[in-house]
Amino acid sequence: MSYELIDGKLVASKIRKEIKDRVTQIRDEHSRVPGLAAVLVGDNAASEIYVRNKRKACEDVGIYSKECKLPAETTTEELLNLINNLNNDEDINGILVQLPLPEHINESVVLNSVYPKKDVDGFHPINAGRLFQGRPKFIACTPHGIIKMLEFYDIKIEGKNAVVLGRSNIVGKPVAILLMQKHATVTICHSRTKNLPGILKSADIIVAAIGRANFVTSDMVKEGAIIIDVGINRLETGKLAGDVDFENVKDICSYITPVPGGVGPMTITMLLWNTLLSFEEKL
Repeated sequence: MSYELIDGKLVASKIRKEIKDRVTQIRDEHSRVPGLAAVLVGDNAASEIYVRNKRKACEDVGIYSKECKLPAETTTEELLNLINNLNNDEDINGILVQLPLPEHINESVVLNSVYPKKDVDGFHPINAGRLFQGRPKFIACTPHGIIKMLEFYDIKIEGKNAVVLGRSNIVGKPVAILLMQKHATVTICHSRTKNLPGILKSADIIVAAIGRANFVTSDMVKEGAIIIDVGINRLETGKLAGDVDFENVKDICSYITPVPGGVGPMTITMLLWNTLLSFEEKL
């Protein structure tokens, strides 16, 4: 069976063009632009790469980018003081706290301290609750990007059996809610799920987000399935791999995202989208 690649870079570039045009219009009319602050604690290499990519993305669309880098020994109180300052900074419309935080910092307390109106990650309980109720404001970036990709390729969600592999608050749970709101029948699978291969085999749409390289194999996928691979895993060879065994699965499915170049570009793009949305709320 021939498959079509879901090109996250292409979809992201289209959305970023819309964002850039709107930011340019705002700058011309109001002499200011949206602002996004990234908070990074410690020296996590992957986090630093993400923040660097975020900075470049902001520059590309004209959004003001501020980076706050703190040492690993920063206390929860010190971090909360910084976030409080950003909450009250009129030039900042979005605050991104880069995860993971050092183990000694209370992650939930920190995330909950970000004003909901500046929570462009969509992690605050108020924003998560709004999503649950079907009246979202800021949607978690990766799940939102997944839905945008499916819509861009005119992939019908309504009536489909969707299986979400992973139950994290960042991807698994919110993407399950979004798919359900698009009228899919959704099953969430996790480490305690029984007969996982059989459940995956019944899926019209699979969203794989468990962080295990090449976990989803060809015998778990039915012909014509749509595969969204959220995983980014580095193999011993240094090569990146998703949660799906791409080479052996691609010829079975109808659509599939690559790794890299699939979901990844959409995550930062929807962060920019939410930052613009936050700014426009104040106009």
